[in-house]
Amino acid sequence: MDPSLKVALVTGAGSGIGMQTAIALLRDGYAVALAGRRREPLEAAAQAGDPAGSRSLVVPTDVSDEASVKALFAAIAAKFSRLDLLFNNAGVGARAVPLEDLSYDQWKKVIDINLSGTFLCTQEAFRIMKSQDPQGGRIINNGSISAHAPRPNSAPYTASKHGMTGLTKATSLDGRKYNIACGQIDIGNAGTELTARMGQGVAQASGAILAEPTFDAVHVARAVLYMASLPLDANVQFMTVMATKMPFVGRG
Repeated sequence: MDPSLKVALVTGAGSGIGMQTAIALLRDGYAVALAGRRREPLEAAAQAGDPAGSRSLVVPTDVSDEASVKALFAAIAAKFSRLDLLFNNAGVGARAVPLEDLSYDQWKKVIDINLSGTFLCTQEAFRIMKSQDPQGGRIINNGSISAHAPRPNSAPYTASKHGMTGLTKATSLDGRKYNIACGQIDIGNAGTELTARMGQGVAQASGAILAEPTFDAVHVARAVLYMASLPLDANVQFMTVMATKMPFVGRG
């Protein structure tokens, strides 16, 4: 492996934003580890970005499971010997139900994947980044518009993304001594499988059901590439990328 090659890890790389970002990083010349629950879509994304297969590593992973995360990072260390970029993107939502009807299992699944999974990956990234030469690296967290404002009946997802903002700040602060930069990208209505229903209408805070615009997820990948392109003495702490006319700014 070329020692000058930058190495990235993208979680949730089998679909949506993660897939687009993994492909964009591969096409930009990165070596990329693609993590996600299902091997087949990970392999398809790797093939799309790196047809020769020389710069990609597919590792089926459950980010909510500590042993699975440790195995992921061991595979990265074995193949690439370093890690320059971690994009903590893996995440799930819960079915929109009233808060009082939400089961604890539904709550726990979202928190375990979205927040605890990000912590586990960040912890392992720290261990590699602080020990490698040259020391340091960059971590980018997928925060979401829900890190700022909730949708109706979205307590677990909103809590996980507000927690992500706190974890981003703590990571940014604790990473300084190791030359590790950390920032957060907050995404609103990127066009993915999860947002396909928005064209048919989604619940608003007023109780109305309204269609909402989306935008191409490739623009999120480009934004992540920009954040990743900066030298480690510069950082995008927070960036918001959203559909221009979505009901977020102001009162809808």
